[in-house]
Amino acid sequence: MVANSALAQHDRLRRPAAIRSVRLGDTKVSFVPDGAVQGRPRAWLPDTTEETWAAHPEYLDASGYLVASIGGLLVEHGDRALLIDAGFGPQSLPAVQGAPNGVLYGGALLDGLAELGRAPGEIEAVAFSHLHPDHTGWAVHPAPDTGRLAFAHADHFVPEPEWAARDLPETAGGLSEETVSALAPRVRTVTDGQEIFPGVRVRITAGHTVGHAEYVVTGGGSRLIAFGDSLHSPIQVDHPEWSCVYDQDPARAADHRRRLVAELAEPGTIGFGVHFADVVFGQVRREGDGPAWQPLDA
Repeated sequence: MVANSALAQHDRLRRPAAIRSVRLGDTKVSFVPDGAVQGRPRAWLPDTTEETWAAHPEYLDASGYLVASIGGLLVEHGDRALLIDAGFGPQSLPAVQGAPNGVLYGGALLDGLAELGRAPGEIEAVAFSHLHPDHTGWAVHPAPDTGRLAFAHADHFVPEPEWAARDLPETAGGLSEETVSALAPRVRTVTDGQEIFPGVRVRITAGHTVGHAEYVVTGGGSRLIAFGDSLHSPIQVDHPEWSCVYDQDPARAADHRRRLVAELAEPGTIGFGVHFADVVFGQVRREGDGPAWQPLDA
């Protein structure tokens, strides 16, 4: 019989995340939910099989989809605040027959910030892991009933190689004209190793996109790696060789994931997976037969 704690954790693997927070000394980091997306498991992770998912039904919702949270990471240090990624914004897309995604929706991020005691005007900068629409949402879509961008006052930190690719065709990783127009007046490109906020450094980790970045947050003797779309599902922690259909360079992405998973197993290291259902904060523990990704608050 599965223990109640295991059943509760399984339930979290197939629902979108709530607000969750972690302290690193004087720095507080919080997941701010915006919405979620369903992923067809064999389409999202093409190297998996029907047998894979028959053996791991705990990752699938009642409709047989993977559930990926969408949102941002609020980093607070004293009275200062940084947001890493900006969700999907106030919009939704239906499931399309044969497409990798099921339903995709956003819209809750500003409410989540308010619940955490932060108004959009208090966010001094928005840092992007990459420029896919489920990470740029509130930076490019006006807030409802205002006609204004919620973070128009803030610097927008974009990895330099990601911004350099903006004029490529969208099918090759470029951006729409509308997205470029919305971001360009506020973009400040950032480079590998650059500190953009107290205790927060950029780490360029190409693979998912040409300029994908992770952000390493240190404080209180610990570090947190906000790894963006280097990993899309907790099951990849056990199988870093499985690349996502949306990885632009699957082989390079898999090579990085192997190194990332090993790093996440090091002492004093916490991971943040923005798409990790309701287990967004966790640590890698390899002992035993269970999953390597262990939610921090399990």
